[in-house]
Amino acid sequence: MKFSRSLAGAVAALAFSVFHVAAFAQQPVKIGMSMPQTGALGAGGKAALLALQMWVEDVNAKGGLLGRKVEFIAYDDQTNPGVVPGIYTKLLDIDKVDLLIAPYGTNVTAPIMPLVKQRDLLLMGNFSFDANARIQHDKWFNNAPWGAGALAWGGTFLEAAKKLGAKTIAVMAADAEFAQNLCTGGRAIAKAMGLQSVYDQNYPPNSVDFSSIIRAVRAAKPDAVFICSYPAESVAIVRAVNEIGVGPTVKIIGGGMVGLQFTPNMEALGPLLNGFVNYNSYVPEKSMDNPAVREFLKRYEVRAKQAKVDVLGYYLPPYNYAIGQMIEQAVTATKSLDQKMLAAYLHKSEMKTIVGNIRYDAMGEWATPKLVMAQFRGIKGKDVDQFRQQGKQVIIAPAAMKTGEVVPFDKARN
Repeated sequence: MKFSRSLAGAVAALAFSVFHVAAFAQQPVKIGMSMPQTGALGAGGKAALLALQMWVEDVNAKGGLLGRKVEFIAYDDQTNPGVVPGIYTKLLDIDKVDLLIAPYGTNVTAPIMPLVKQRDLLLMGNFSFDANARIQHDKWFNNAPWGAGALAWGGTFLEAAKKLGAKTIAVMAADAEFAQNLCTGGRAIAKAMGLQSVYDQNYPPNSVDFSSIIRAVRAAKPDAVFICSYPAESVAIVRAVNEIGVGPTVKIIGGGMVGLQFTPNMEALGPLLNGFVNYNSYVPEKSMDNPAVREFLKRYEVRAKQAKVDVLGYYLPPYNYAIGQMIEQAVTATKSLDQKMLAAYLHKSEMKTIVGNIRYDAMGEWATPKLVMAQFRGIKGKDVDQFRQQGKQVIIAPAAMKTGEVVPFDKARN
């Protein structure tokens, strides 16, 4: 009788264990994030979110991760840094997500860096700039083509300025995390290059009237104007430059203007963009042609039209899809969701994605930046299709991807 009861207990325990394992296997792998779907970064955030949703569909069609379906949880942070820590606390403590992706953008990512470091969590970054420079979290992996510091941005822009004979510079920057990080680096690079500062002005975030600043820039007579701005500000600055003018001394203007990569803004501004030189992650120039990105964009465009988001999707969507690919590779290779194991794999491995092979440096940034500076030229009217053509955003740097020489601002406008 004792033997029978013992055997029965063992069988019951084994059955419970098998049931528990089977039940766990059916639980989804939860991946969570906040994403700006409204507010200043909403236009880019919606397109980026669609790309991540496409990756989730693709990975689930292949069986998911570790034999479990992926459940993707995303909340709109409204491009409001103040609400982001609360969203990520909810993702971790209530939604019980397994993995985190950062929101798109520096200003909304910076507030969660202390949280993820305190909890020692893996965080896949999403087009932030130097968000980890002060925190120095060893489980941060930012998918952005500029690497650490401002050199990939300010360096190429200011080198182009020097080629045009620039000796003086004006700087305009929003008083917010991204713009201040970038323009601080840009100022240091300009000083090292021997460019004399003749005007330097911060302005409140989300400003819409730049008439007084543009008049002040014109009065200062700089040769180059380096701008660090967010989307609504970038659009307003382009309009103000066209209405007021920056004067005949300005040979080059732009550099760090977020939002001029978004299709709705390019469509709205049309020929007002001509002459501006600005950073980008992807433009349809021959040197950037990539079959994997091309194929992805074909699929994306169909979905984008249905969702009524950025139909071109050049700037963010391929990189957000690549975030999913890197998560998939790391989980598959380690056969684990353990944060330390995943971070160790990401640090030591070359990740293969649709935007190319990526290696990370010790700070969790791209070890080899691939940011381009491109100049808008020959834009006529407001037809979206023209932005699919070569020659409309000519790559002036870096040398490996260059498709043309920089043209002085006034000449490019004519």
